[in-house]
Amino acid sequence: MSDPNQFQPPPPPGAPQLPSAGPRPAKLRPVAIGLAVAGLLILVGGIAKILPGGFFTGLAFLFWGLLLVGLSFIRLPDESVSDEPPMSPVQKVLGVFYEPTRVFRNLRAHPRWVAAFLVIVFAQAIYTVAFVQRVTPERIVNYTMDKLADSPIKPPPERMEKAKDDAMLQAKQPIQRVQTAMKTFVGVFVLGAIVAGLYLVCIMIFGGRMNFWQALAVYFYASLPVVLISKLLSLVILFIKSPDDIHPILNQETLVQDNLGVLFNPAEHPVLFVAASVVGVLSLYGLWLRAKGLQNGGTKVNGTAAWGATIIVFAIWFLFALSITAIFPSFIS
Repeated sequence: MSDPNQFQPPPPPGAPQLPSAGPRPAKLRPVAIGLAVAGLLILVGGIAKILPGGFFTGLAFLFWGLLLVGLSFIRLPDESVSDEPPMSPVQKVLGVFYEPTRVFRNLRAHPRWVAAFLVIVFAQAIYTVAFVQRVTPERIVNYTMDKLADSPIKPPPERMEKAKDDAMLQAKQPIQRVQTAMKTFVGVFVLGAIVAGLYLVCIMIFGGRMNFWQALAVYFYASLPVVLISKLLSLVILFIKSPDDIHPILNQETLVQDNLGVLFNPAEHPVLFVAASVVGVLSLYGLWLRAKGLQNGGTKVNGTAAWGATIIVFAIWFLFALSITAIFPSFIS
């Protein structure tokens, strides 16, 4: 029998209970394998000169398929811990505009991202097709090649002519324009996966917990309102404005001028123009949506962690954009 007066140290605290993991998204694998096989066939067609422009399109889809295969081994969060049923794609796409908190909380247990991804891709593809049609492929290619000739990576004259011919074919041939739109799917997803991975690391640094699929879903749904508003307004401006007043490179992403970039001439102050362009209504709205999404879409993510992760990833993108502008200032002049 132990002495009641003898000090008894309290038992050590138990290990923190980690959130239970759900199943792996095995449904992705047939899609991923199909994309990889399609990419391989397109790649072979491009190498054999059967499919113009198929080499890079095939590589893009092959990479996308292999990436999805790898990501399919990352477990989903456990949906059984939430009593809330998953919202429908239409509810989430519309709800992120007027009730984003509810949408992001639903994504915590049900991180389904495909609907937002498709809306973003189609919005970008529609604007790109309209932009090329309105500004004309000749003007875009000629302007780009002229600026390339003034850049530090100017190729030899013979390669310059071939690059110009290839770019013109890519912009004018229907089959290559379709491939350009197809590659938008790959680019949007790969960018989303990279940003989601950065968010995941930053959230962990700040002491929060987040699943990769939660971060990916938050990224796409937080990006959706900004992309839709920007592309819809840009489409309207595209057909109101004279094509001669549209910049063949700068306006390929948007024609909306809601930022401080209007205070600087890009030809005279390219770096200041890019730096000021990030301070705008839509850009600040996008930052707020991402922070709101990380806070409500993750597990035990407070406001400090959410805003910290948002600002760090934004700073990485901002420094990258400034660096590219400093190296190739002629492209936005």
